Amino acid sequence: MENSLFTANNIWMMICTGLVFIMHLGFSFLEIGLTRQKNTINILFKNMFIICAGLVLYALIGFGLMYPGEFNGVLGFGGLGLRLPENGLTAEYASGGYTYWTDFLFQGMFAATAATIVSGAVAERVKLESFILFTIIYVGLIYPIAGSWQWGGGFLSEMGFYDFAGSTLVHSVGGWAALIAVYLLGPRIGKFSESGKVGAIPGHNLPLATAGVLILWLGWFGFNGGSVLSADPAATSLVLVTTSLAAAAGGISGFLFAYIRYKKYDLTMFLNGILGGLVGITAGADQMGITDSLVIGLLAGVIVVLGVALIDKLKLDDPVGAIAVHLICGIFGTLAVGIFGAKAGWEQFVHQLVGVGLIGLFCCISAFIILFALKKTLGLRVSKEEEVEGLDLHEHGMTAYPDFRLD
Repeated sequence: MENSLFTANNIWMMICTGLVFIMHLGFSFLEIGLTRQKNTINILFKNMFIICAGLVLYALIGFGLMYPGEFNGVLGFGGLGLRLPENGLTAEYASGGYTYWTDFLFQGMFAATAATIVSGAVAERVKLESFILFTIIYVGLIYPIAGSWQWGGGFLSEMGFYDFAGSTLVHSVGGWAALIAVYLLGPRIGKFSESGKVGAIPGHNLPLATAGVLILWLGWFGFNGGSVLSADPAATSLVLVTTSLAAAAGGISGFLFAYIRYKKYDLTMFLNGILGGLVGITAGADQMGITDSLVIGLLAGVIVVLGVALIDKLKLDDPVGAIAVHLICGIFGTLAVGIFGAKAGWEQFVHQLVGVGLIGLFCCISAFIILFALKKTLGLRVSKEEEVEGLDLHEHGMTAYPDFRLD
């Protein structure tokens, strides 16, 4: 490959790596903004742990599990640690247009996202030690195994399943675990009355939540744009356009549909509508045209509002709407590949449906085993006293917003 083109591709992939990294700041802002002040440090601590542990685990075992090379299509392992090719180059990577090191770091940023999705859903009542152990197992083993089935050349890839940047392989993998975790944890105190009525527990800082969504949107340019795996002008430009249009359409339909249902302009539905559009386009961002992207975004915004209502009706407590955004819109976005765009068709839709079902089954069973074992040993949930007074004081011995004194 011409050296200048190789360099351009590698630089673009490194820029996208940085953009995906910034998404963790967006997740942090969104989660603390939509939850209560007394749990801010706990949420920030979890998100920082996810980034650090995710990268270390991906270097030690995750990368080898996700890209094992020759394997049976279900489970393989390329070896412990990184393989240290000279200058980060092998024949495979030289032809692909970027180095081994760039590939590892870009993929490593994706790995931590699955646990971040769970972090928001279990906020304000999960034991820190239990969450840490869950993250280690889920990010270290479950996420890369599921990813290998498609991106590592496994049986889903051979079947014809398509997931460009992770509506299923990242977002739904996190979303299924979030669903199981929320079910096993139970709702926060005050979320549901004895009669079953939903009690609002408002977040303490919606400006921060809004900033988080804007940062996530920016990061999605790297999330989807980097999944082109090159700096190809036509391909990357198209992906950035389809990503942005779906996000914008999702936000508009989210707040409008919420207004139709609830007769108020709900900022949180606006924000989650944007995220729903982003998740919805992720599986097929490179396959969609302008109209397709707008329709997917518009539908995703409506789905988020309905999804949040469904979660409440099922008496599940998801403080940030992670299940509606990442799981439900992730499923929708994956199926949308068979409905809209260049791959639309009944056969492709069946491939997408089978992929969603198999990944969902694997993640639900795995998450349940891990979380149920933790519940029976360490316990999943903090005490009533700790929950009422806040995890910041009990888990960390500090507050996020201490009083400022002149003396």
